[in-house]
Amino acid sequence: MKILILGAGAIGGYVGGRLHQAGADVTFLVRPARRATIERDGLAIKSTKGDITQKVKTVLKASDGGPYDLVLLTCKAYDLDSAIEAITPAVGANTTIVPLLNGLRHLDVLDAKFGKVKVVGGLARVGVAMTADGVIHHTSPFAAISFGERSAAPARPALVELDAAIKKSGVDGGLNQNITQDLWDKWIMLCSLAATNCLMRGSSGDVLEADEGMAIVMETVDEGQKVAAAAGHDPGEKGMQTIRKFLTVKGSKFTASMLHDLQAGGMVEADHIVGDMISRAKKAGIATPNLRMAYAHLQVYLHQRAAKVSK
Repeated sequence: MKILILGAGAIGGYVGGRLHQAGADVTFLVRPARRATIERDGLAIKSTKGDITQKVKTVLKASDGGPYDLVLLTCKAYDLDSAIEAITPAVGANTTIVPLLNGLRHLDVLDAKFGKVKVVGGLARVGVAMTADGVIHHTSPFAAISFGERSAAPARPALVELDAAIKKSGVDGGLNQNITQDLWDKWIMLCSLAATNCLMRGSSGDVLEADEGMAIVMETVDEGQKVAAAAGHDPGEKGMQTIRKFLTVKGSKFTASMLHDLQAGGMVEADHIVGDMISRAKKAGIATPNLRMAYAHLQVYLHQRAAKVSK
C-alpha cells in the first residue's frame, strides 16, 4: 500500500517516520524548504520511544509518485482549503483519505469535495512539536492514532492494512469501530481545555487554582456533553468520567496547543474547535455561556492579529 502524508511536521512527521521505519511505503508531500532540510539532515525524531534519523521519500506535488492508496491528512483546520488543493491530484478512484484533524467540521468539507465514501474518521493523540531546525520532539509517554469507518460497514482493506502497519510501527491505536464517538469524546475534552486555557491564559493546573476554576471547567465540559448528546453521541458516564478526570488534575501542566499558538501570536483553530461546537449548540437550542465567552475572546485576538498582519 502506498501512503501519502501531507506535510512532515510534528504529527505527520512522527507518524510517517515511524511507519517508514517499520517498512511501510510512505511518501511525504512537503514544501521546498522542508524538502531541502530532510534531504540534507534526514527526517529526525527525538522521542521517549527512541530517537531516529532516516532518509524518506518526499514530493513537492501530489501528482508525483502516485497513485496513492491512502492519504493521511495532518494539517491544522485553518489550512484545510489549501490542504485539499494540495492533495487532490493524489486522490484516485480507490484512494482513502484519513484526516487527523480535531473536531468534526472538516469531515463535511472533505465529503463535499471528494465524496463521503472516500473519507473515513481519524484522530491523533500524539504529544509532539517540531523545532526551528526541523527536528520532531516527542516528549510524552503516549503516541497514538485511531481511524475507522464512519458507517457500520466493515473496515475497507486499506484501513486493515494501515492498522497492521501502525501496530508494527510501535504507534498505539489503530482501527476503531466507533471512531465517530471517539471524535466526539476528544472534541468535548479539547474544546473545554482550549476554551478555559485560552480564556484564562493558563494551564489546567493554573485554571484550577482560581476560586471558581473547577466549577467553570465542569460547566464547560457539561456544555460540550449536551451538544454531543443532542447529536446522538453522548459519551456516557464512563466516558465523561475520563474527560473530567483528565481536566481536573491539581497542579497539571497540561495545556492546549491553541494557547501556545495564541501566546506565540500565531493562527488558532478557534472556529473549528470552539466556534463549531457553539454553532451546533445553537441549532439544538443549547445554551453555552462559557464557550461563548471563550470564543468571543478568541475572535477578538484573531481580529487584532489580522490588523497587525495587514500593516
